[in-house]
Amino acid sequence: MHEYMSDWRIWELTCPGLPEEIGRARRWTRDVLRDSPHAEDAALIVSELGSNALMHSASGSPNGSFHVSLHRSLGTVLLVVTDTGGSTTKPHVETPGGDDTHGRGLSLVTALASRVRVSGDDYGRTVTVEMADEANEPTRLAPPGGRTALPTWRPTP
Repeated sequence: MHEYMSDWRIWELTCPGLPEEIGRARRWTRDVLRDSPHAEDAALIVSELGSNALMHSASGSPNGSFHVSLHRSLGTVLLVVTDTGGSTTKPHVETPGGDDTHGRGLSLVTALASRVRVSGDDYGRTVTVEMADEANEPTRLAPPGGRTALPTWRPTP
């Protein structure tokens, strides 16, 4: 690889705070990741986080917006969704009742991701989601009496 080239590729999209922009962000994510095994899950995650930004922050106001950043390297996809603030609550995983119509989204995101991090404050929150290929995921401890598998080695192009 040339010394001035990076293994990372970065795409960014800023969407007005309109509900129809969620579909555009989802299609954009799927298109950028069309040859990745994470394309469908990433599109679902962007839909969920974008919807949360519109529903729970000033991103959904008439002058609001949300920003999506997609970072891709060999074996890893990083999704970053930032709202415009205005919320006094930090995104968190909930345990909704069976009849509740909201509250499952961040649970779904954490189930699909390798890691999820929330940062920011009332002036804007960012949710960062890492999705790693199985071979690049951190080694997990084996159950008692089991074996621990090491990640598969991948040569650098």
